[in-house]
Amino acid sequence: MATIEQRKSNDGKISYRVRIRMRGRPAQTATFERKTDAKNWAQDTESKIREGKYFHTAEAKRHTVMEMTRRYTRDVLPAKKSARDQARQLKWWEGEIGDYTLADVTPALIVECRDKLQTNRGPATVNRYLAAISHVFTVARKEWQWVKENPLLNVSSLKEPRGRVRFLSDDERKQLLDACKAHSEQLYTIVVLALSTGARQGELLNLRWKDVDLNRGLIVLEDTKNNDRRGIPLQGHALELIKQMGKVRRLDTDLLFPSRKTPSKPLSVQHVWEQAVRKSEIENFRFHDLRHSAASYLAMNGASLAEIADVLGHKTLQMVKRYAHLSEAHTAGVVARMNEQIFP
Repeated sequence: MATIEQRKSNDGKISYRVRIRMRGRPAQTATFERKTDAKNWAQDTESKIREGKYFHTAEAKRHTVMEMTRRYTRDVLPAKKSARDQARQLKWWEGEIGDYTLADVTPALIVECRDKLQTNRGPATVNRYLAAISHVFTVARKEWQWVKENPLLNVSSLKEPRGRVRFLSDDERKQLLDACKAHSEQLYTIVVLALSTGARQGELLNLRWKDVDLNRGLIVLEDTKNNDRRGIPLQGHALELIKQMGKVRRLDTDLLFPSRKTPSKPLSVQHVWEQAVRKSEIENFRFHDLRHSAASYLAMNGASLAEIADVLGHKTLQMVKRYAHLSEAHTAGVVARMNEQIFP
């Protein structure tokens, strides 16, 4: 129930203090210069409390976007693999709407920010920025009860172009491997592993000897992008290279590819990789395209999309559908064999 108390300050100014007490709820107070405003606030607040809406609104008005992102950065972000990228993305949001209270963040405001991002960033990058702030709002809603709804749920993501598929031809593969081997046996081994396993650069550079089973021909990836433990067959030339490495491995580190100066840290290959690509005279090719090459070779050698997803560590088939056209010949063969069996 609301009570309104008239107050008079030392300079004779009149104000009205409202106090609302309802069973099972903390008391709410506010002060107004006009009694009419005090009555209106009391009625509106009592109504919202009965409907269970008031406290969500009060929390949203009490906190700013910057308070929300700073708490998330402190408590949630350190455990995420994409922490560095998301920290940068959240800094951008703080610069744009950091001073807004959470109650003032609407889908329309987010759309303005989305459209501003589009002026100098591609659709995929814009969507990553939206996803970053969306997860912050989700945590603020579910765990902190700072907001009632996530405004990003009513904002559309941008349509992204079809995923890039750049893989090495037979000639390009030979040129690249020759250039890598000329630079160092270590770089050559890393590239062979990438082509034969489809593992990501970070997964390979962080490999430890305990992750490699030479007898079974298996690599077990403990630290993956999807936080899943994943086993990858280690076969043929790649297996022989790792066996040779095992005979002359360093004893001051468990890493397969340690930094020369700091053995406890993995090797950095970006600079030498770029040199090898330039020397091979291959155009428009990144290290990540070695992973695309591995997936493409699997498709062209008859692997199903499910098998490719399993090797690459994708949880769904959506990411590997880009390789579907490469396995069309294999698919046609499967259908032909099925027809021969049912229509002899």
